[in-house]
Amino acid sequence: MDDDEPMNAGDGNGEAAFSIVRPDAPGSFVFASPHSGRIYPADLAPDPDLPRSSLESAEDARVDALIGSGASHGAVLLLARLARVYVDLNRGPDELDPRLIEGLAPGGGGPRAEAGYGVLPRLSGDGRPLYARTLDLAEARARLERVHTPYHAALDALMRTARARHGRAVLVDWHSMPARAAGGARGPDVVLGDRHGSSCSAEITRGLRRRFEALGWRVALNAPYAGGWTTQRWGRPDEGFHAIQVELNRALYFDEAARTPGPGWSRTGKGVARVIAGLLTDAS
Repeated sequence: MDDDEPMNAGDGNGEAAFSIVRPDAPGSFVFASPHSGRIYPADLAPDPDLPRSSLESAEDARVDALIGSGASHGAVLLLARLARVYVDLNRGPDELDPRLIEGLAPGGGGPRAEAGYGVLPRLSGDGRPLYARTLDLAEARARLERVHTPYHAALDALMRTARARHGRAVLVDWHSMPARAAGGARGPDVVLGDRHGSSCSAEITRGLRRRFEALGWRVALNAPYAGGWTTQRWGRPDEGFHAIQVELNRALYFDEAARTPGPGWSRTGKGVARVIAGLLTDAS
């Protein structure tokens, strides 16, 4: 297995945008973690008064570590290294926010960009303005060319290679959600998003749900997350491309106030590893 193979494409500050972990015998699964990057490039230049906790609040905290066992069972791992607030890799490249980026007509970037959460976010995960400035269009496009374009080119290559080898490719796009977004302490522990049954076979969704529920975790389907841009883009079962989004409640494993793994970290890691082992063993 090739551990943590950094890619040359980066942010212009010498940082690789993502890494790929390739198992010795790759199967049909690709695991992606687009929001767990923890590198904040210097040219992000956020508002100097923004608390570090707000800057980090958009991270899918430690999800890349939770899914690391996938490589030992044949999944290729595609792991973002740069922070989500720099470039959101689960947005389309045209989801540009006219309130952040100069020279754009209002409304052209879509509702998520208008709300402050486009491909270059205007707001932090806890809703605070990220910048005390605007970005010019050239800066925005250059950032996308350095980070977004190569990440999705890599994903494209991994998915097409998996389908060519195995007749199908299955993308599992791994994320985390704050407890408040999941409905509080009594909300679901896991949300599976398959675009309401359109982005992958029912077998994949059922298999993941069954395995998470076997851990005693509460599982919701498509609410409040039905799958983002990447799931929509790759969810084409008729063409042999399947995609599903998995959201893990951070209350399971992470202390959001302290920004550190919580008391459930070890238990959650073992549970996710058990789900992954069952899913990929059955698929082999």
